[in-house]
Amino acid sequence: MKIKLILAITLATTFVECYGKEVKLSVKDRIYFKSGRVAIPLQFTTLSDHAINFINYINTTWKAGRNFDESVGERYLRGLMGVAKSMVKPRLPVLKHELSEFEIKNLPDEFDARKEWPKCKTIPEIRDQGSCGSCWAFGAAEAISDRICIASNGRLQPQISAQDLVSCCAYCGNGCFGGFPAAAWHYYAEFGIVSGGLYNSSEGCQPYGVAACEHHQKGPRPQCGELVRTPKCVRKCRDGFNETYFDDKYYGSNAYSIMNNVDQIKKEIMTHGPVEADFEVFSDFVQYKSGVYRRHSDRHLGGHAIRILGWGIENKVPYWLCANSWNSDWGDKGYFKILRGSNECNIENNIHAGTPKIDDDDDN
Repeated sequence: MKIKLILAITLATTFVECYGKEVKLSVKDRIYFKSGRVAIPLQFTTLSDHAINFINYINTTWKAGRNFDESVGERYLRGLMGVAKSMVKPRLPVLKHELSEFEIKNLPDEFDARKEWPKCKTIPEIRDQGSCGSCWAFGAAEAISDRICIASNGRLQPQISAQDLVSCCAYCGNGCFGGFPAAAWHYYAEFGIVSGGLYNSSEGCQPYGVAACEHHQKGPRPQCGELVRTPKCVRKCRDGFNETYFDDKYYGSNAYSIMNNVDQIKKEIMTHGPVEADFEVFSDFVQYKSGVYRRHSDRHLGGHAIRILGWGIENKVPYWLCANSWNSDWGDKGYFKILRGSNECNIENNIHAGTPKIDDDDDN
């Protein structure tokens, strides 16, 4: 441990010499250890160039870059982390796949749902939650959309409405101010969710009502403003849609969690499609650009829900392939990879899913 500490302080000191002597760090501030890893000095602010440069300087398994403008406040970032905090969270039954040693041995080293089910248009889609902490609803709506397509062999391809879920599921939490992924899947199985595409689209019954925006840099979308209130629940489809709200509902046959086991999670994704996962976000994550993310920060921002659609190995580092909901400008075109097999930031502790209810004689 003494050798690691000396190395860490040396790294920090060298970094300061390379990136500007105006950064003055005490020994206490220079470095912090979590599980033996070098961490961003606590004195560096979340969106500073110093924080980005530090990640790239330590030559970890991923690269950082400018995703959010430095003027964006930490309050806004925390508002995007929409997995609600609670001592008592909704729980779903835990599904365990029966896997023989032969099956485990033959699970593939790499898997990408986009390639496995190319007919399903929603799988490669990157959505945008806008200035709303609705990630919990987006992760569920996205994975449900994928699973309906997969289960119907491409016959049904709805975009499930995050709008309906975030605004009408009263027991899921507080809408744009956070919710529970497990409750979202339970709501899908019990009450159903209508279809609905992206903001300002004419897709489905209820397109998303919060504007897509530039969280980060200059671009074609309007700049993000303040965090918004939860849209009002309206049990009605948009004008011109050819179904009623209740006729358009899609239902799940069940809702469940997957146990914290890499092989179990792999089997679930291979069998039924992408899953929703939530994990603890630290300040360095928002600067992710490429590679396999592993935590190098001790500044906690909150819980965030995303969609896992595969896995692989990059430069001998195992990862989960994930889709975020901060539009396609963020990260690696909206995607990111995160360390697999060590429950990085609790991502393997919180996996939720369900199977769709599909009748041969009924589109929903």
